[in-house]
Amino acid sequence: MTAKMMMAAVLLALVGPAAVAEVTPTTPIVCSACEGWNKPQKPFNIYGNTWYVGTSELSVLLVTGPKGHVLLDGALPQSAPIIAANIQALGFKLKDVKLILNTHEHFDHAGGIPALQRTTGATVAASVKGAKVLRAGTVGKDDPQYDPAKPFHLAKIAKVREVADGETLLVGDVKLAAHYTPGHTPGGTSWTWSSCEKDRCLNMVYADSLTPVSTDGFHFSGGNGTPDISKSFQATIDKVAALKCDVMVSNHPGFSQVLEKLASRTAEKNTFIDPTGCQKYAEAASKRLADRLAVEAKEKAAR
Repeated sequence: MTAKMMMAAVLLALVGPAAVAEVTPTTPIVCSACEGWNKPQKPFNIYGNTWYVGTSELSVLLVTGPKGHVLLDGALPQSAPIIAANIQALGFKLKDVKLILNTHEHFDHAGGIPALQRTTGATVAASVKGAKVLRAGTVGKDDPQYDPAKPFHLAKIAKVREVADGETLLVGDVKLAAHYTPGHTPGGTSWTWSSCEKDRCLNMVYADSLTPVSTDGFHFSGGNGTPDISKSFQATIDKVAALKCDVMVSNHPGFSQVLEKLASRTAEKNTFIDPTGCQKYAEAASKRLADRLAVEAKEKAAR
């Protein structure tokens, strides 16, 4: 059985034959981590009207409302059918997705957005710099992972709404606020909203990546023709730490133990609720950045 046939079988098992034909993904991305990133995950509720509809290693969230739903991220291009199937498995209609938001403009979080946008007809929104990449279909030289020899390529999205830092977007009574969090990419954005169960409303955070990952030769501390962004990156980390945060999900679920929390949740205790979640995420990110800057300092001293 080919990989394509296996994927179709998984989707059929989730929601039946109709869902498989709903979304035609763009050209799949081939990378060393992609197979693991694209492993299907059964969708589940996080809290209130917030649902997990991504893969086992790439988060995608759905925030639902009576007048339409908001999808956050699209994972890989080949993840689009999985995401669509998960939405339908929960009983929601793809045509009711009215807005698709992006944390950052790399293929593992934005790759599935073009196909999902075509299927749903939703408006796509991102930060100013993120929107530029989504329209162009490739990252710019200001991205730490820019590599002219191996450029990222995404299916272009002709119309992307540019969202300002702090701006709130509405779909009916569903309100999500954008928080620019550049560093991992220039267009990085974290998103916040409120989800309620009965009379208890919690502050939800979908946090962008905070890892200092780059191509060889790039320094977050500057050099080789690039500016020093170490202080602004740390400011981003501090910004995430300060968000009102009762439930935090990172766009790579492993960084916020999403599946571990799911496995340990009980009827008496929702383990996704952790008011210290954003602080923990930021503390770990600060250490990673400090470690990276220490390596860069040694490299520069050795020249």
